[in-house]
Amino acid sequence: MSPSFISSGFFNRLTCCSRIIGWLLAIAALSLLQACSAIKLAYNNAPELGYWWLDGYADFDDSQSLKVRAELARLQLWHRTDELPKIADMLQEARRLAGADLGPAPVCALYAEARARFSAVTAQAERAAVEVALSLGPEQLAHIERKFTRKNADWRDEWLVIPASQRLEHRLKTNVERSEDFYGRLEERQLATLRAGLETSIFDPQLVYAERLRRQQDLLQTLRLASGAGPGVVRKPGQAEVLTALRAYFDRSLNSPNPAYRAYNDRLVAESCAVFAQVHNSTTPEQRSRAVRRLAAYERDVVELSGQR
Repeated sequence: MSPSFISSGFFNRLTCCSRIIGWLLAIAALSLLQACSAIKLAYNNAPELGYWWLDGYADFDDSQSLKVRAELARLQLWHRTDELPKIADMLQEARRLAGADLGPAPVCALYAEARARFSAVTAQAERAAVEVALSLGPEQLAHIERKFTRKNADWRDEWLVIPASQRLEHRLKTNVERSEDFYGRLEERQLATLRAGLETSIFDPQLVYAERLRRQQDLLQTLRLASGAGPGVVRKPGQAEVLTALRAYFDRSLNSPNPAYRAYNDRLVAESCAVFAQVHNSTTPEQRSRAVRRLAAYERDVVELSGQR
């Protein structure tokens, strides 16, 4: 069970949920990077990386920068102590599973665990997120909206305005690279299995893009409420009110209020689990042995990171 599968495949669908409160992801996702040698470097620098990523959206002033940096450092300390051991357990379970054939169910169980780990980080960062949201000004909200617009143009170029055949090749190339990082070079029959799964995929970029826009507008509306800058807002809300609004936003991000998208996402997750299991089951003993070694190395790095203070 590849960390690249969790972080680059399923996990990416979670990371789009909260662009401005991005430190929630900067730590949770970096702990599952593909390259073993990169885990320690990236994780130890996660607060700084997370800060610059966030600042690219919100354009913090000096006082906000100090607060965000301090909160990122505190969040990493908590994550190192409380969450990394749980991620190590998840990797240990993946290593146990990687040596034998798999059905979709254990793959989806690991996805569910990764989702739970994300939710734990979200909950831990709530109070800090409230303080930042309360401090944002109208110019910063406009900066976030402009950043969304630029990112959306890039997304459309990558996924929407290209022919379906080109989109398929792009998805295939990306999935092959992730799989080969884990298993080593794939054989022709394995490539055919992966291609067949992608050719029949229900992946719908139009539906994904519409949900992306919904989440962005939802976030902007929530932040406008928190900052007191929204249309019709006559007073600046208190911390309890903003906390309730942010919790509701995070819930809507992970559980879309659009029933059509929720049903689509559930089907896509099940499909992804099945395709991954099929590709895994086509691997040779040597490839599985390599996968087990890779997972053991990831696990060792995570355990070592959790012991650092």
